[in-house]
Amino acid sequence: MAEEKKLIGKVTHYFGKISVAGISLTDTLKVGDTISIEGATTSFEEKVISMQIDQKTVEQAGAGDLIGIKVKDKVRVGDNVYLVS
Repeated sequence: MAEEKKLIGKVTHYFGKISVAGISLTDTLKVGDTISIEGATTSFEEKVISMQIDQKTVEQAGAGDLIGIKVKDKVRVGDNVYLVS
């Protein structure tokens, strides 16, 4: 079965020194979910191991939240973030 992707947010910041992406969510995301980050020169999947809102660790975030997650590769502002199921 093909994996399904649902757009759940956009990258708003990238902190290169600590490899953290700031993502503005338009839908719910939970720790343990797999996301795909895609843009003009970005394309990789990653499992969400931890996420933070205002430097506090959270298990789940929803539409309107601005979260920070550690990423394995460089992302760029404006990249789309998809939930992979």
